[in-house]
Amino acid sequence: MSHTSEQQRTPRRAAIAAWTGSALEYYDMAIYGTAAALVFPKIFFPEADASTATIASLATFGVGYVARPIGSFFMGHIGDKLGRKRVLIGTIILMGLSTFLVGCLPTYDQVGLLAPALLVILRLLQGLSAAGEQAGSNSMTFEHAPQHRRGFFTSFTLNGTQGGQVLAPLVFLPIAALPEHQLLTWGWRIPFLLSAVVVVISYFIRARLEETPEFRAETAKAEVPQAPLGVLFREHWRGVLRVFFAAFVAMVNTVFAVFALTFATSDAYGIGISKTAMLWLAIIANVVALGTIPAWAALSDRIGRKPVFVGGLIGTGVMVVVFLWAISTGSLPLVMITGIVLAGVVYSMPNSVWPVTYAEYFPTSVRLSGMAVGTQCGFALAGFTPSIAGALMGGDAGNWYKVAAFALLACAASAIAVLSGPSRTHTMPTAELGAKRECGRKLVPAVPAN
Repeated sequence: MSHTSEQQRTPRRAAIAAWTGSALEYYDMAIYGTAAALVFPKIFFPEADASTATIASLATFGVGYVARPIGSFFMGHIGDKLGRKRVLIGTIILMGLSTFLVGCLPTYDQVGLLAPALLVILRLLQGLSAAGEQAGSNSMTFEHAPQHRRGFFTSFTLNGTQGGQVLAPLVFLPIAALPEHQLLTWGWRIPFLLSAVVVVISYFIRARLEETPEFRAETAKAEVPQAPLGVLFREHWRGVLRVFFAAFVAMVNTVFAVFALTFATSDAYGIGISKTAMLWLAIIANVVALGTIPAWAALSDRIGRKPVFVGGLIGTGVMVVVFLWAISTGSLPLVMITGIVLAGVVYSMPNSVWPVTYAEYFPTSVRLSGMAVGTQCGFALAGFTPSIAGALMGGDAGNWYKVAAFALLACAASAIAVLSGPSRTHTMPTAELGAKRECGRKLVPAVPAN
């Protein structure tokens, strides 16, 4: 095989490896979020009233995001010191195992308080895995990609998350249709146990993938830092802060994927939309996103990251308000249309370009740790968004505007962070990205150490 042919195949292999791993991660996250909204309040918190049990269940969803910042330091250090491939293999095993074990847990009626305690422990392990998964996949695809198509190839990580979020409700649809006794005894376990299949496939794909040329070049020159986190916080702390605030936009995703499911279907709010309809909304919106994400990312390769990112944040801010209002009306056609536009089209704009945008803030030596620490600390708030939203609602459907205002603040914070970042990074060679300092909004290359 010619060298040119191999160069063409490697970005595709990296993209496939990123897609499958992210699909597994977000399949696992999505089935957990769905179960936390529909099933867990009844089997792990049965002694509480409906509203309190739901908030407690959604809080366990948020627990996984608490582990993410902790895991980001550990996974970031490994990825920038020992390589991207080791992180990707480790995260796929940890995520798959912890998700499979959720499906094996005893319920509250069987072992009492031990049941929710074990649930929280496994959710923490999911969070540790997720901390390295996206940053590792982003770094792998980014550093394998041709310079002029970095946005397109790196978007496959997020495209994979949409694939996982399509697969999860598809698996849950027939499960949710079971008689309640069957759903609460054995039916809910099936989606968690099925994750083992995806783990095996993803492992073999990743095991065959080569380390990135950028990391190999650093290793050959003995330029890999002994303490990547020290370098990151000493020389690139602005980039970490920028990513942290920009990542707040993820709150919109958890509003759509988790809170809206509770808002629309729970007896506590009296909206009366069926679980099946909301699951179909998630499927359709994410199928649309499978097409829009690579398209928006390819556009960013031509016009830059900021116009796509910030334009998408503006559209997302508008549509999240309209979507929550639509749910409050109880009109299923309105909910379907606004939900598809929100999650499938406008939210896909920032979602498609944040991997490449954040990757371009950092040099190879701290790229994985910079993205991991920045995003996972920012995502921590997104994890608790469903329970925060539930508290803001206070059991009254008329308080939907408070949740909308909360989501708008998240979009505004993200937009300010991105606008403060460097411009035209999409035109720079990969090896020159990441400055020790910034002058205005133009990157100033770091001066090599003597």
